[in-house]
Amino acid sequence: MFKQNEEKLVVGYDLSDTFSQMSYYVQGSEDVETLSLVAGTQNYNIPTVLCKRTGVNQWFYGKEALRYSQESGGILVQNLVQLAVDGEPILIEEISYEPIALLTLFFKRSLGMLSQIGTADKISALMITCDKLDYRMITILSQVVAGLKLKTDKVFFQSHTESFYNYMIHQPKELWLAKSLLFEYKENYINIYQMECNKRTTPIVAYIDSREVAFTSYEPMPEGEELRSGKQARLDEEFLHVAEQACRNNVVSSVYLIGEHFSDEWMKQSLRFLCKGRRVFQGNNLYSKGACYGMLERLHASEEGKAHVFLGNDKLKTNVGMKILRRGEESYMALLDAGINWFEAEKTLEFYLQDGKSVELILTSLIGGGSKTATITLEELKGDVSLLSMHLYLSEESRLVVEIEDLGFGELKEATHHVWQEEIALYER
Repeated sequence: MFKQNEEKLVVGYDLSDTFSQMSYYVQGSEDVETLSLVAGTQNYNIPTVLCKRTGVNQWFYGKEALRYSQESGGILVQNLVQLAVDGEPILIEEISYEPIALLTLFFKRSLGMLSQIGTADKISALMITCDKLDYRMITILSQVVAGLKLKTDKVFFQSHTESFYNYMIHQPKELWLAKSLLFEYKENYINIYQMECNKRTTPIVAYIDSREVAFTSYEPMPEGEELRSGKQARLDEEFLHVAEQACRNNVVSSVYLIGEHFSDEWMKQSLRFLCKGRRVFQGNNLYSKGACYGMLERLHASEEGKAHVFLGNDKLKTNVGMKILRRGEESYMALLDAGINWFEAEKTLEFYLQDGKSVELILTSLIGGGSKTATITLEELKGDVSLLSMHLYLSEESRLVVEIEDLGFGELKEATHHVWQEEIALYER
């Protein structure tokens, strides 16, 4: 049972180029649920497509878009996420459409499905998860969210790896006492995620290693029972090899299989191997549920959430601070804490600099290397005492940007508003 709070409807939205999905938590519920296209079924996937009716400004989305394009010959727009990443206008019936506007339209229409349990207006918090988060993707999602005009500012983003982490810490502890494996079967490759926790640290640091291996595409499946059985046997043998390699020299508590082509129909040897001493789960709503759990953790951290910190590729892996004089005594002031998303890491503060023309930051890595000092020299700074404004943010996951502005010192020293900027490599990628 989650804590009672003012969050009426918390939504986790998994966005991908093929299918999208929503999971949700309603105040007073026992757990997170996933929205189904057909009540009472596990039909969770909403095709990420739009279809424009020919000659009319009428748009369909999801399965209705696919059906309309097949039956009535409308103009189907697929790969909405990749189109937004590419950024090129899309010409439809001699009209140019911005791809981010089309992605926003799909997002808005799909959120309308929440009318089954409430309305999109009732969303009090939204977490969007996708495969990878880079600067371009964050910019796109930010523009989509702005276009939705939601009545909440509690909207955040996280990667699939972080959704996997948030999903796991809400599962029974015995499922992730050792390592947990996630296999995601895509078109012609399998993503493998391995989660483990370093229990020697406080808080416990959770890591997820990920890699991609080439794999035979499931479709097209040949016609004829003999040919079909032959291909399925080859898939089984190939996946058995992938599973053996992933589990070699590892103690694995649980395994999760994601992807509509994973099936008991062909996973004979591979499934027998994975089930030896391990719990194995199959489904396709882990990421959307993990996004919803991640949002709930932001609102009210669980005991496991408080005890763990996740250090994925999207996380700041270095504590940033500085030494200051407080009541005549030197003390450490934390500025940025490791474990937050790098694209959310930001700090602005004002302080007095006395005797000197340099500012020192203390960088303490959580992935090895201990602490080091980064010195920013303010060459043009004049006077013995100055009030400075410092703005910290990250340009990418391993690059800290420091901007320092001279604000003067009251009537004794006029502000020049000169800005020094320096970029610091926190670690080598």
